[in-house]
Amino acid sequence: LCMVLPVVLVVVISLSSEQSIYEKGYSFFPSELSLKGYEFFLKLGDQLVRSYGITIFVTVVGTLISLVVTAMFAYVISRQDYRFKGPLTFLMLFTMLFNGGMVPSYMINTQILHLGNSIWALILPMTINAYYIIVLRTFYRGIPMELIEAATVDGSSEFGTFLKIVLPLSKPGIATIGLFTMISYWNDWFSGMLYMMDTSKYPVQTLLWSMQNSLEAMKSSSANALEYAEMAKNAPTESGRMALTVLVIMPILLAYPFFQKYFVKGLTIGGVKG
Repeated sequence: LCMVLPVVLVVVISLSSEQSIYEKGYSFFPSELSLKGYEFFLKLGDQLVRSYGITIFVTVVGTLISLVVTAMFAYVISRQDYRFKGPLTFLMLFTMLFNGGMVPSYMINTQILHLGNSIWALILPMTINAYYIIVLRTFYRGIPMELIEAATVDGSSEFGTFLKIVLPLSKPGIATIGLFTMISYWNDWFSGMLYMMDTSKYPVQTLLWSMQNSLEAMKSSSANALEYAEMAKNAPTESGRMALTVLVIMPILLAYPFFQKYFVKGLTIGGVKG
């Protein structure tokens, strides 16, 4: 109930009229229903669709790249017979304790890597998370070493053993890390605000942030500024915010049940064993 009721309340408010909210406040039982909040944002058309497309691309591509790198990194440092396990583990843990900060990160990503105003600025800086590597490494250690040794005796290469034996046995752990990573990419608004100079390249979360802070973003999202200025003047405030929130969180809520069966198992095994 603690998790579900706030979400239900957000949905109900997004379907309430502004007058009902002014009269009764936030209520599960509004006096009048209205779709004006959704109608208002759906009129944005091209900007909303573009932001959704950017967010979906960043989430899918970023999650895949992050899973590939995280899975391989965690596997090599989980092997006791790997020569560089110690130095790589130290480098990974070092990033959890010390961070260069936002200004050096921004300078590296924009001036050295030239990622400014690029969609890759939303993907590459979040590729590796040390905590996810630790969870997946602990999960790998639950796989019997005898299986890996048997594959080696049968002539399997290290990469072949990883693809054909380790990964299939690690589906719960990988699905768990995949869900964590997917949510991180989907909910990330700060990277878009920091690196995107063009509002047309905003992901949907940054679009939500900009709309909550200023209606100027809507006025500049179309060549017909007067039309959007009139829309902004008559914009629903409370129900509009909740409607946009529903539009943002609904896809990730719909995706969660497909990962749930792996989520609990992967988190408990990866976080407790070892």
